[in-house]
Amino acid sequence: MILITGATGLIGRHLVRRLMQEGLPTRCLLPERQLRQLPWDEAHPHAPELVSGNILEEEALFRAVTGCHVVIHLSSAQWWGRRGDLSQIEIDGTRVLVAVTRAARVGRIITMSHIGAATVSAYALHRAKGEVEDLLRESGVAYTIVRSGLVFAPDDAFVNHIASMLRINPLFFLMPGYGEVVLHPIYIDDLVEALYRSLDLVDLVDATVEIGGPEYLSLRDMIATVMRVTRMRRAIVPVPPYLLRWITAIYSRILPRALMTNQWLDILATSRTAPLGGTFNHFGFHPRRFEDTLLGYLPQRRHFVGLLRDTFRRRSRPI
Repeated sequence: MILITGATGLIGRHLVRRLMQEGLPTRCLLPERQLRQLPWDEAHPHAPELVSGNILEEEALFRAVTGCHVVIHLSSAQWWGRRGDLSQIEIDGTRVLVAVTRAARVGRIITMSHIGAATVSAYALHRAKGEVEDLLRESGVAYTIVRSGLVFAPDDAFVNHIASMLRINPLFFLMPGYGEVVLHPIYIDDLVEALYRSLDLVDLVDATVEIGGPEYLSLRDMIATVMRVTRMRRAIVPVPPYLLRWITAIYSRILPRALMTNQWLDILATSRTAPLGGTFNHFGFHPRRFEDTLLGYLPQRRHFVGLLRDTFRRRSRPI
């Protein structure tokens, strides 16, 4: 039995569907409010078992891990969480998970992290991920930490938000800094494939691996690619990152959600790359290119509708 935390998040929902296709026994820990609308077919013969609760509730978590041989830990406050949520969900939640999995004698914890995660990082998101990694290494439970580059998908919260910001402003795009930061995007299906293969790879036990797509892209190149694919040409205006953080703080007080968050800016604060052959060397397959993949879905998306939905939707609680 495989337990997945954060099963309705971007990575979680894609991973659940993949495990359903493979017919693997799966269980998901979800808050009561998320049980009402699941992002997969509940009538599927291999639909996961559901346990009501969240990562901070020891009793519910113990019920969920009982009988499981591996936990894929994906609960995160990455996109919409505030700094307090990062501490609560990322760090406190992992601490509870470690204690419960150790008591239940779970075989291994597999978790997602970021390239650049470190407890000494100047950026809150990378610092929180670094603390999570340290908790797992010191847990006494076998672990696998997969550090990935920027994840993009048809339903992601990064590339789609760039397209939404292009849609809302027909004249220019405010770019953090000069766009020289280098990113290493990886498509969601490739990341899910890596997580799925990690279940059977003994070499990844008690290991930390870094993976990304087949190419490096600067932020400026990434924005230009999104413009080219969506045919929304805009003037790119470099803006000091600290100024964008101030704008974000003001915007988030007016509307429930800001398209550009502090965590969004943390990801763009420093270059984040893995060895280009990392995905093939560790998992045995070649990932897809950024622009080729975007062409398959991004031009067809209704970015203005997505903008309205995301901006006025109530801020989600990440657990």
